[in-house]
Amino acid sequence: MLLVENLIKQFDAVAGEPAGGVFDVSFEIAPGEFFTLLGPSGCGKTTTLRCVAGLEYPDSGRIVLAGAELFSSAAGVGVPSYDRDIGMVFQSYAIWPHMSVFENAAYPLRVSNRARIGRDEITRRVDRILEIAGLIQYRNRSATQLSGGQQQRLALARALVREPKLLLLDEPLSNLDAKLREQMRSELKRIQRETGVTSIYVTHDQSEAMSLSDRVAVLDQGRIVQVGTPEQIYELPRSEFVANFIGRTNLFRGRVEQAVSAGGLAPVSSEIGTVRCRFSAAMAAGQELSFIVRPENVELVRNGGGRALPPSEPSCGNLLEGRVTGRTYLGEIAEYTVNLAGSRCLIARARPDLGIGLGDSVTVRLPAERVIAICE
Repeated sequence: MLLVENLIKQFDAVAGEPAGGVFDVSFEIAPGEFFTLLGPSGCGKTTTLRCVAGLEYPDSGRIVLAGAELFSSAAGVGVPSYDRDIGMVFQSYAIWPHMSVFENAAYPLRVSNRARIGRDEITRRVDRILEIAGLIQYRNRSATQLSGGQQQRLALARALVREPKLLLLDEPLSNLDAKLREQMRSELKRIQRETGVTSIYVTHDQSEAMSLSDRVAVLDQGRIVQVGTPEQIYELPRSEFVANFIGRTNLFRGRVEQAVSAGGLAPVSSEIGTVRCRFSAAMAAGQELSFIVRPENVELVRNGGGRALPPSEPSCGNLLEGRVTGRTYLGEIAEYTVNLAGSRCLIARARPDLGIGLGDSVTVRLPAERVIAICE
């Protein structure tokens, strides 16, 4: 549905700040896919979105929507934003306060320059999209009388009523409180699935990206550093940046002791001892690397507590000794800080009823299948 090739849009440095923008960004999106651009502030995700929308013109590259070129520096093509079959939802609701809910949603159809749409067709399409958005009962209400979540759904309905080929969403939930954001994630995903519209979502919130997306592109300093499903991004990060940006993690450095093929397990000499790791790519003996283990994959048992870890197989070993130096209760789980050999600390998440407290001596197991070597 969408092809972006070698997109470059560079902004000049201002007052000593480094130049920003995007540099050689490329990706493809399939019809009906929910694709997220994820990264910290200033990484280029909104610039990429604005280039697709036609609100920014790239310095070079190519953008193709459903087989039609929207931009091509080589061919001299630059379709203006109002002629692109795209809907967009901004960070602010941008709801017209003097209009009703119905009129807000109907506005894009009334001013469309593509085809003249009759009154009955406008009513049919608006009522359908308000039904999907859960707003049909408020169709005659003033838009200012809606809650924040309802206004955001109205902004989404207004973008969808034209039945665009592509929907762009620029951090649309950032103005909502935490509980409402969680509710709106489910609503947004439901509406996108019901309409089947191909979507690009921009956010810096990892939980939004993980819960909403079919695929995620992680950006850093104007470049895409990894693209994959939420599971691939979380469980098999390709760089330290991705590992640290997506969720909580424990990261250590070491050197692989023997040659290993992609998908294999091999021992790594590290600052916390010898640890068997899972490798996503082949590596030669002696290569330096980093490896990670997520806190929820760390297994803890209090020493002398009458319960032992199951016997350790060679493929899932990695038994370490440590002492608990911190414990934070988080409701359904507790987060433990464990001091290991060499004064390195490790974070573990486990049930709060394990009977583990501050100062306890513990045995730590890092299942080798869950200890991921970063090979880039």
